[in-house]
Amino acid sequence: MFELLKYEVKNAIAFITLNRPEVYHALNPALIQEITKAVNIASDDTEVRVIVLTSEGEKAFCSGADLKEGLGNIKLPSESLRKNYNPMVLAMRNSPKPIIGGLNGIAAGAGCSLALACDILIASENAVMSEIFVSIGLIIDAGSSYFLPRIVGSQRAFELCSTGRRLSAQECLELGLVSKVVPANEFKAALALVAQQYAKAPTKAIGLIKKVLNQSSHSSLEQMLELEAVHQDEAAQSHDFVEGVTAFLQKRPANFQGK
Repeated sequence: MFELLKYEVKNAIAFITLNRPEVYHALNPALIQEITKAVNIASDDTEVRVIVLTSEGEKAFCSGADLKEGLGNIKLPSESLRKNYNPMVLAMRNSPKPIIGGLNGIAAGAGCSLALACDILIASENAVMSEIFVSIGLIIDAGSSYFLPRIVGSQRAFELCSTGRRLSAQECLELGLVSKVVPANEFKAALALVAQQYAKAPTKAIGLIKKVLNQSSHSSLEQMLELEAVHQDEAAQSHDFVEGVTAFLQKRPANFQGK
């Protein structure tokens, strides 16, 4: 089904692993379309409760656009953005499943944007992030202009994008770009632990939380209050809500089914 990434579902977790190590998992059209397809498959799979997006090896999460393959094949970058990158980012943000990004190495340019499109990022101590677009005279794309200022603020976002400087894993943690930094030899175990926690969570509620938060940055208070009311009704109809309340009253851990 896939040539440039690995896709596996295990214990309600869909693992999407980029697999172009010879070019540090650089994004070409084929890989981008495979990521989009894999996210959509996992999103539609009722057995999947969480998605993990990471890469093979320890050197790179994603080095950005494959410049050797990409730029010579298009007249304008906007063609590739609209056809490939934008659908990929929208598939990730519109997915009702939480997406955990595993930063095992450098995430640069569009690779940085790919990381920011995840819901949570767990980073190896060797991870690096860089909005490196400016080094080749381009602006940020693939969603960085949306995600970055919402995380770090507009002035810091401008500084990071206009310099393209490299951020260590620790600085990423301090800026709120990643949720956790772990030693390299503990990275896979830490990523799996977070995934397992989400695989046992109330999936319906998690998806609705993601949907509401996606709207919050460009909606009024009145709009958000109404959106909360609408989606709270939806959450209250779920099996997991009944189980959660029952478990609370019985003073036991809830056994959520993701339904």
